[in-house]
Amino acid sequence: MNPLTGIRDLLDRQLGRVTMYRLVTIVLTVLAAVYVIFTATGVIDGLSVSDQLITLAVLLVASYGSSRILGAVWRVRPHGESAIITALLLFFLYVPLLETDATNLAWLAGAAVLGNASKYVLAWRGRHIFNPAAAGAFLVLLVQDLVGRESPINAIWQTAATEKLFPFVVVGAFVVLWRTRRLDIGMLFIVIAGVLIVVCLLDVSADQSFVDVLKLAFYSYPIVFLAGFMLSEPLTLPPRRHQQLVVAAVTAVVFAYPSWVYLLTDSPPDLGVFAITPELSLLVGNLLAFAFARRRGVTFVLQEKRQLTPETRELTFRAKRPVSFQPGQYAELTVPHAGPDGRGSRRSFSIASPPDPEGRVSFALRVPESSSSFKKALLALEPGDTVQATGIGGDFLLPPDPSVPVLLVAGGIGITPFLSQLRHESSRDAVLVYGVSSPDEVPFVEELSGVQVVLVGPARPSELPERWTYVEAPFLSAELIAEAVPDLAKRRAYVSGPPAMVNAVRVGLAKRSKGVRTDYFTGY
Repeated sequence: MNPLTGIRDLLDRQLGRVTMYRLVTIVLTVLAAVYVIFTATGVIDGLSVSDQLITLAVLLVASYGSSRILGAVWRVRPHGESAIITALLLFFLYVPLLETDATNLAWLAGAAVLGNASKYVLAWRGRHIFNPAAAGAFLVLLVQDLVGRESPINAIWQTAATEKLFPFVVVGAFVVLWRTRRLDIGMLFIVIAGVLIVVCLLDVSADQSFVDVLKLAFYSYPIVFLAGFMLSEPLTLPPRRHQQLVVAAVTAVVFAYPSWVYLLTDSPPDLGVFAITPELSLLVGNLLAFAFARRRGVTFVLQEKRQLTPETRELTFRAKRPVSFQPGQYAELTVPHAGPDGRGSRRSFSIASPPDPEGRVSFALRVPESSSSFKKALLALEPGDTVQATGIGGDFLLPPDPSVPVLLVAGGIGITPFLSQLRHESSRDAVLVYGVSSPDEVPFVEELSGVQVVLVGPARPSELPERWTYVEAPFLSAELIAEAVPDLAKRRAYVSGPPAMVNAVRVGLAKRSKGVRTDYFTGY
């Protein structure tokens, strides 16, 4: 195995054990713990451990408590982990406070409350528009200005960019961006913001070396922190990758704008609370994302459940409002339940059904014996019960021209996006290579009976549709696929399934086909 492929597999396997929300919570908690330890041991000077812990406690109580209260007012079950993440982010935005007196702590708690309130008030049809932590930091400053407070607390972002903590921030941001498949978005923001700020600092710091200026930029500005933990928030990003890249680029330019204003203008304009700060640059990016796609939350009503194989279930819902999507996209479902495990209460599932004018949407999921609490709660739903989808998105789309030859490679439950696509356009020039774990785990045979399928597995099923062929093998490989699909060179390849399977065939197919697009089913 290629060493890089092994590393990718290891990262995907380990990070796929928890949801994105749980991972962000863990990473931010570790960063906060490192910060407190560094303060206690004198690595970071001038701060009080007790003040840090008091500040963190106030933020956690205010954020989690206000989330519960606001959820009760709006008659929705709040996402507790999201409120904890908001509190942890605000901790890094504000610490160290100059003074942790009761007044400052009250305003700090107000930032947490306003951040959570923004998810309900500054929302579009059930979906919040702004990053809650950034919104809270901006709104509390606005309120302080309106009441005429002489010494307002500001989000100084010092901890998020401090030199001693920077290596840990880099690792944490990388882990989050890797897990969310947004490494390119984060890197684009870092490169654009970093280049603009470094160029500006080189002009005003002519006596310093390039390395010193580079350190100054990344130790003074929360470039990496914002990219890894805030820009990557899925609910405030548009649904398509090219839109997300544009948002990252624009946010980076706005982020670096104050540096250029000070460089080019002897007397920069006084914008008051609307002066460009890191949090305001993110809010501008959030507005652009909203303009790209005014996505809204969707309420699904369960219509029916059916068992397809010993480990595969299909759930069919009907949307309360018209819902539009493109075959190959996914929906993030929220199923609040008691005692959620590490997989959390939100999961993304590829849509298995084609677009339907009556709003019917189906999802297929693998349910092993040691299933997550989320899947157990989802399967416990009865017809008539509802679930919330925070949005629909994704770029795993086939070419617009159905005559373009394509190769579809599915591993296990990775078949679901292809089901949506083939049900929508059954006349496509498509060959499906379908890897399964056993002859008992071959769902959707009837739906795929008219498709040219190469079934790969350790044992042959008793019956196969007319257009299906069987290849005995324990797992998929690029060599096996090339042998089974002689005209692979003229096809565009699409690969969907567990990360280990996708990583195993991706590089080999890229060399043999007209290009590869992947869809990772992390955590299945």
